[in-house]
Amino acid sequence: MSTDNTNKPVLRSRHWYGKTDKDSFIHRSWMKNQGFPDHAFDGRPVIGICNTWSELTPCNSHLRTLAEGVKRGVWEAGGFPVEFPVMSLGETQIRPTAMLYRNLLSMDVEESIRAYGMDGVVLLGGCDKTTPGQLMGAASVDLPTIVVSSGPMLNGKWRGKDIGSGTDVWKFSEAVRAGEMSMADFMAAESGMSRSPGVCMTMGTASTMAGLVEAMGLSLPHNAALPAVDARRMALAHMTGKRIVEMVKEDLRLSKVLTRAAFENAIVTNAAMGGSTNAVVHLLAIAGRVGVPLTLDDFSTYGADVPCLVNCMPSGQYLMEDFCYAGGIPALLNSIQHLLQGAAPTIMGQAISSYWQAAENFNPDVIRPLNNPLRTAAGIRVLRGNIAPRGAIIKPSAASEHLLQHEAEAYVFESIEDLKANIDRPDLPVDENTILVLKGCGPKGYPGMAEVGNMPIPRKLVEQGVRDMVRISDARMSGTAFGTVILHVTPETQAGGPLGIVQTGDRIRIDVFKGELNLLISEDELEQRLANWQPPVIPFTRGYYKLYIDHVMQADTGADLDFLVGRSGSEVSRESH
Repeated sequence: MSTDNTNKPVLRSRHWYGKTDKDSFIHRSWMKNQGFPDHAFDGRPVIGICNTWSELTPCNSHLRTLAEGVKRGVWEAGGFPVEFPVMSLGETQIRPTAMLYRNLLSMDVEESIRAYGMDGVVLLGGCDKTTPGQLMGAASVDLPTIVVSSGPMLNGKWRGKDIGSGTDVWKFSEAVRAGEMSMADFMAAESGMSRSPGVCMTMGTASTMAGLVEAMGLSLPHNAALPAVDARRMALAHMTGKRIVEMVKEDLRLSKVLTRAAFENAIVTNAAMGGSTNAVVHLLAIAGRVGVPLTLDDFSTYGADVPCLVNCMPSGQYLMEDFCYAGGIPALLNSIQHLLQGAAPTIMGQAISSYWQAAENFNPDVIRPLNNPLRTAAGIRVLRGNIAPRGAIIKPSAASEHLLQHEAEAYVFESIEDLKANIDRPDLPVDENTILVLKGCGPKGYPGMAEVGNMPIPRKLVEQGVRDMVRISDARMSGTAFGTVILHVTPETQAGGPLGIVQTGDRIRIDVFKGELNLLISEDELEQRLANWQPPVIPFTRGYYKLYIDHVMQADTGADLDFLVGRSGSEVSRESH
């Protein structure tokens, strides 16, 4: 927000709509073809509603309705709401992976906000990559910004019991492969799992990111857990519309909320709620946009020893609807307030401690007390060693405790196609102790770092009752997934990382408690293999795929595009005519 010659603040939108010249004539006149009256342009704040609605993104299919709630609040507070679309990333629908396009969405958001005459922004998103993609783009412009999340679906139902998005898909799929579940039952469960609009109702990446948005003070309290179809989410949208107008008047920009303290609080909260491993790459990328120093090691420093208190799938048994009724994020923050930086600022203009004041826990089995956690010291752990010199991560709360220290021979899949062609072979030379290794699934290699790190258990072992094995890859996994899965190995195979030279029969040792991941060969052998290794040929030579592969950074720095790191601001000095 600039000032005029009387030192009074001038809204950014006045450079579009507040003059009497040809340019403002054009800007106002063409907007009036939608029926806006003269007084809509009388100097009230223009609020952009950045909407990732799409019928190809079922998680966000109701956001046009929520946008109407935001508009009501904006009008009530004396603002002028304008809704605009940006790229939508349907996690369950898009190929090869939504993560490939997260950075493209961020570019769409950034350039749309900068190019149009708005003073503040409401981000409407929720599906896994829409929330971080929108925040990355908005952070690079740095206007007053607030988030309204999609909200979780209602609990899935099948045969009189609750079933959870993703988590039960993996369980049911393995049961079918083992001959323990009929195809008829599998298909019946499909119809009962997704019963309303909204994101996965497990503590997957979507609900994780919504929870972290709230814990970082980027949304109104209770934004994360209110079900998508709950009338209170529409009321929250309305109140958000009111608040963003106030934020513009206060010049409360995104950078004033996205502080180092906010990121530390996010790491602690992610551990306490058993959140997704995908939060690591997203928080690193957002921090890179706003200029906050954040590293992979911070996730061990601030989160590793935090107990998991939220008893939701995949780490526990309940679902997001239950978490909402138990008290949601405010109740959780109240339980871990001694671990948080309570003075961190929020979009409310108050400290984050205000979010948990008067919060109550209405179900101590859903939000466990500190003296009865779901898991102790359950935060994401960072592993390093000669396979992952720049790091890898594991989520202990979703792993098998007896596998957190493990040494065994590796069986290597050179690509995702190799895995799919061979994982069900009856003569596959593996047993329950074997460590499965998957290559070529990192940011450059897939491309896009797909959610394939939670490799299926080989059929011959599934039939024997095996349900977990150590698995290592440069890929990600869904936040709804579970198992002793080591992810984000950096550098990735395609970038020349040592994972690329691991061979079937090599012995690997992992020690999660010591943060170690090592290939048990000599240094000379390691160097010789690396010298002889050649990267697979990448077949993509044009378009966004090529741009992405040429410029994507590695997982330990957030997998952003290198030329997008940092802020460009909101100023556009040249007119369009």
